Amino acid sequence: MMSCPTSNSGHYYEGDVNDLEYQLGCTTVPTRSSTARRAPGEARRLLLDAARELFARQDYRRTTTREIAEAAGVTEYLLFRHFGSKAGLFREALVLPFTTFVAGFGETWQSVVPEDTDEEDLARQFVGPLYDVLVENRGLLLTLAASDALTDDELEDTGISEIRRAFAVLGGISAEGMQLRGLRSSQPDLPAHSTVAMIVGMVALRSTFFGAEPPAREAIVDELVQATLHGFLHRP
Repeated sequence: MMSCPTSNSGHYYEGDVNDLEYQLGCTTVPTRSSTARRAPGEARRLLLDAARELFARQDYRRTTTREIAEAAGVTEYLLFRHFGSKAGLFREALVLPFTTFVAGFGETWQSVVPEDTDEEDLARQFVGPLYDVLVENRGLLLTLAASDALTDDELEDTGISEIRRAFAVLGGISAEGMQLRGLRSSQPDLPAHSTVAMIVGMVALRSTFFGAEPPAREAIVDELVQATLHGFLHRP
């Protein structure tokens, strides 16, 4: 065992010796008595929080593992130890919350009994949690907007390809919903995608619309629900 110094601090964190530590410039070996121990899981949490904050300010390509580690107050070695790569960290910090939400709503949809379901309540179960996920993980929006510049390997490694598959799931739900209502469209997945785009736009432009004092979360969600129900799903 050896210990690696955290960036810009006098604290140390224990880790297993391997070549990666030396590649990252981790060569200081303090005594065990000088090592400041972190609570189990704390370094992982710090890295996830730092990644979400930095990815919200700059996209995936421009954010470095060194910046994330320094913001978290840990070594790059710990980043690689916990997540394997920048892509692995991005996937867990930003992609997983979105795909988990979609999977959960998919289960909710499968349990729906149309004649016993309140349409507005179902819309709230979709709009509210999705709005929250996007607000908490705004860095995902920046990378999605720039995803055309990513290579196929980067799309797969970061999980962006999983986001696209999740959109396909939502499109399928939209098509089923239109069929249940007896509605026809040459693009039955478009209502779901339009709804997501509306919510994404509200999150991305919230500060532009409202400055430092946006409306309460409940007011925004209610407006988005009404727009979803009466702007996209109810057709002549």
